[in-house]
Amino acid sequence: MKILVTKNKEEASRKAFKLLQTDIINGAQVLGLATGSSPLGLYQKMTNSSVDYSNLISINLDEYVGLKPTDPQSYHYFMEHHLFTQKPFAKSFIPDGSNLNATKVINHYNQILATYPIDTQILGIGNNGHIGFNEPGTPFDSQTHKVKLTPATINANARFFTSSKDVPTEAYTMGIGSILQAKHIILLAFGEQKADAINKMVNGKITTAVPASVLQKHPNVTVILDKQAASKLA
Repeated sequence: MKILVTKNKEEASRKAFKLLQTDIINGAQVLGLATGSSPLGLYQKMTNSSVDYSNLISINLDEYVGLKPTDPQSYHYFMEHHLFTQKPFAKSFIPDGSNLNATKVINHYNQILATYPIDTQILGIGNNGHIGFNEPGTPFDSQTHKVKLTPATINANARFFTSSKDVPTEAYTMGIGSILQAKHIILLAFGEQKADAINKMVNGKITTAVPASVLQKHPNVTVILDKQAASKLA
């Protein structure tokens, strides 16, 4: 696990962009993408660049259950707004949150992942150590599944919604086992609120209580932090 501590989010996003471009130059064809504030700077670098992604495949980590792709709070909408409308890919896959047939969604997404193995996976990390929406307790060999979000995750996401009652309580997510199949993982984390989770991920025991701790076992992980997120590392 390689740790890069940067001055701020801008520098971190720039380093992540350079790493991603290096992977693409070296043959990466399938990018695993995340949503949320952590990768937003990276996506801005991508959209502002002259790089053409139209021959690549993107596969997103997760989506809220119950939200249509056109819902402004859906991850589908987020990706369209922040990346895909400016930089279209050959194919882009996001779980269909509007489909309440979980078995159908899960089987379809697992087939996508089998067809298009991920070369480079972008990750954030939750305050409780989750990656994707794999909450504490998720088995390390898990594949795509529907998850009931913890109160901590729901509260963390409430800032994006008009009312806390509007925050979805379930999501479809790529499993930890699927995430670990990526050839290279780039994890971004910013702010003091992520410092405890980062420390447990890097220095703690490998345990399902901290899902991100399993990344210690992956052969090619780059963690890019600002000083605040790295503040509890030894």
